[in-house]
Amino acid sequence: MEEQKSAISVRNVCIDYRTITAGSIKQNFFKIKKVKQEIFHAVKNVSFEVPEGQILGITGKNGSGKSTMLRAIAGIFSADSGEIDLHGHSISLLSIGVGFDKELSGRENIILSGMLLGFTRKQIMEKMQDIIEFAGIDDFIDKPVRTYSSGMYSKLAFSITAILETEIMLIDEVLSVGDQKFKKKSFGKMQELISKKDRTVVIVSHSISTLNALCDQILWLHDGEIVMLDTPEVVMPIYEDFMR
Repeated sequence: MEEQKSAISVRNVCIDYRTITAGSIKQNFFKIKKVKQEIFHAVKNVSFEVPEGQILGITGKNGSGKSTMLRAIAGIFSADSGEIDLHGHSISLLSIGVGFDKELSGRENIILSGMLLGFTRKQIMEKMQDIIEFAGIDDFIDKPVRTYSSGMYSKLAFSITAILETEIMLIDEVLSVGDQKFKKKSFGKMQELISKKDRTVVIVSHSISTLNALCDQILWLHDGEIVMLDTPEVVMPIYEDFMR
């Protein structure tokens, strides 16, 4: 039997946030005294592998390190220690509030986002109408993104990632946003994308139904540490009991 290749390797990753209070900022500005930074350990020595073509769900209560871990895989955050290896795969992150220039129009953001994902302008223009039609925001596509509702924003973000397909897709809670019709359409599109055996997907979600329906494995994080990593059938009943 051929050994399954890894798409994502996370090895002993630690990520810290350093914060200072407003009073400390004032003290620092006027050099009144040395500022003491507070350190929050968001991700603590986390290791896991995601094989090519697998769908990994990451869950846990708020503040458990889920989105921090996802953004580290996307390259938005740098690990303080440890290593994240994507094995040369192209990657896209779908998350509310990430990646758009709010002063640009929806159309301009499609081009910008596509180019950041590594596509050429020609490739993006070939898919432009498909993205606009899937998002269903035709009347607003040439207006600044700052005028969009959160639902419109998420529809456009999802459509870009769904139509401009990368080898690894990272999805942060976006399936729970938008009207019921779009939720159904986006869920169907996710199932279509996931069905391609060579695509790897990581989904951060609180939705029990989404995690059970789409994922091969579930990574349960709590206070930045791994509690369990196993199939949905094994992890989700225990997680649900914990969250009650």
